[in-house]
Amino acid sequence: MVIIIPEIIKESVTNLMKNGERSDDRGFDDYREISLETGVIKKAEGSARVKIGNTQIMVGTKPQIGEPFSDTPNVGVLMTNSELIPMAAPDFEPGPPDERSVELARVTDRCMREAGVLDLEKLAIVEGEKVWMIFLDLHILDYDGNLMDAAVLGSMAAIMDTKIPETRVEGDEIIIDREKMIPLPIKEKALMCTFAKIGGELVVDPSLEEEQILDARISIGMREDGSICAMQKGGMKPLTKDEIIKAVSRTQKITKNLMEHLPHN
Repeated sequence: MVIIIPEIIKESVTNLMKNGERSDDRGFDDYREISLETGVIKKAEGSARVKIGNTQIMVGTKPQIGEPFSDTPNVGVLMTNSELIPMAAPDFEPGPPDERSVELARVTDRCMREAGVLDLEKLAIVEGEKVWMIFLDLHILDYDGNLMDAAVLGSMAAIMDTKIPETRVEGDEIIIDREKMIPLPIKEKALMCTFAKIGGELVVDPSLEEEQILDARISIGMREDGSICAMQKGGMKPLTKDEIIKAVSRTQKITKNLMEHLPHN
């Protein structure tokens, strides 16, 4: 389903940008209202529901014991999947994951993985044989722009909420003690900040209206210390080197505020 944006709307939003304004009265570096809850799925070992404006994503984690990848026999596994629920937006359709769903899962996974959020070596049980596998499932409930930042924020919160049974090896037997649930071994925190380029300006947290008329998009994943762990470019037009540098600088400041929304363990 293709949504046609009237040229008058594009011109109106673009002119506002050129005057330093946005249609919802936010500043260029302002997010919409953010809310975050954890422990919202009782049958999941970890979960979070995040809302940025009217965009809403539910994230659940499912740990299970499995075999490691052959090239990394002594580390656990983190895998991310996303589902764009048809009722979330008029152009979300049932069936196999589309390009947006695949991109969302890959970018979220890359941000978590490259940031080193989890100490995966501590998730190994028997080297080369058994490790903990952590599955992240993203369910998009409402889409009103900027899925990337919401997905990463929700994933980080869900990981922080997750507990797994204490596991030990006795002889040839793996003992799983479900009476002793322990947090995942977290060693880093990372979040993502997305900018839309409209009318020559970069604005953070694009709404759906802004996404539909943007020239370019850049999403920057950043660790708590301000170092970059992921980057994703979208949109049909290019970004200049100076625009990318400015976006990174602004992300370093904005991410500090975003971190305040995470659970304080």
